[in-house]
Amino acid sequence: MRTRLDRLRTARLPRDLHPVAWWLWAIGLAVAASFTTNPWLLLLLIGVACLAVAARRSSQPWADSFRLYLWLGVAIVVIRVLFRILLGGGDGGRVLLDLPQIPLPDWTLGLRLLGPVTSESLLAGLYDGLRLAAIVICVGSANALANPKRLLRSVPPALYEIGSALVVAVTVLPQLADSLRRVRAAQTLRGGDTGRVSGLRRLVVPVLEDALERSLALAAGMDTRGYGRATGATPRARRTTGALMVLGLCAVCVGVYAGLDSTTPPWLGRPMLALGALVSVVAVRSAGRRVGRSRYRPDPWQWPETVVAASGLMAGVAGWWMSRHQLTVAYPPLTEAPALSLLALVAEGVALAGALCAPPVEASVTTAPVEAGAAA
Repeated sequence: MRTRLDRLRTARLPRDLHPVAWWLWAIGLAVAASFTTNPWLLLLLIGVACLAVAARRSSQPWADSFRLYLWLGVAIVVIRVLFRILLGGGDGGRVLLDLPQIPLPDWTLGLRLLGPVTSESLLAGLYDGLRLAAIVICVGSANALANPKRLLRSVPPALYEIGSALVVAVTVLPQLADSLRRVRAAQTLRGGDTGRVSGLRRLVVPVLEDALERSLALAAGMDTRGYGRATGATPRARRTTGALMVLGLCAVCVGVYAGLDSTTPPWLGRPMLALGALVSVVAVRSAGRRVGRSRYRPDPWQWPETVVAASGLMAGVAGWWMSRHQLTVAYPPLTEAPALSLLALVAEGVALAGALCAPPVEASVTTAPVEAGAAA
């Protein structure tokens, strides 16, 4: 009993949570956001992501990228509403602004420029933009909380090439944020012209150059260490692995098509999808044996990781259930005020509580390195 209690206490010591747990948590929030247009529910999801990042982010460079995702979400909402006004405010409803309409040719298939702007059309643009912004911010929270290098080590060996591409793609904004911080520190020490146009030119060019150089250095280092290189395998093993992968993907495609088409027989839907997923997992494990990889210190998966991942997945499941059984809550009418249900509040509370169950990050003293050529 004492040993079990010691393990529970040790799991809460300051450390970095497993990156897969943060990504599962964020994906659950993003799934919940994709199943609703309720602005209150979407704002709650954004608030949960912001509170989790504020409470559990580290002092590493990628943690500073979350504000970029917030600004990107604001830009998405503004652009979505502006497009609603520019391409016509909709037919019917209460007119808020009567703009002159610009006629377009018949081949535009109903599109128009300007015209009367109704309150329903503005709300529809606001709801759609807020949903996309919530998905982007939820993904950004995982990008700010999870260590991308540790995430790359958690990728299965057979998916190393794909995993490296995904990790590089999701760390673009964190890398730009780190470069921006370093270049600003260097320019502050050097002084010089601080005008808007010249200052922007002195800032953008070094940031892009520094980010590109770091990406090339990372690629060169990975290639030097033999990253993702496959060991020797017999031709028979390669053909077997390839055949299993092709069969699994074909079964998954057939299962997805059968699930979307109601005229197909029942045995061609979920059974084929499950069979394809099983065969694909077997193929991935078989292909992973050909990749030689060693781990010096495997990332631990303890009870806080399980709680964090489960809370996010529960929020996603709750969002999916509300889209099926609580339509007025998930998709509120444009003519009525949106409302919340008890399930929605409980799901957001569980997601926030699960994120706060993560252990606090290790306190570290970081300094902003200033390179001589960063602001050249």
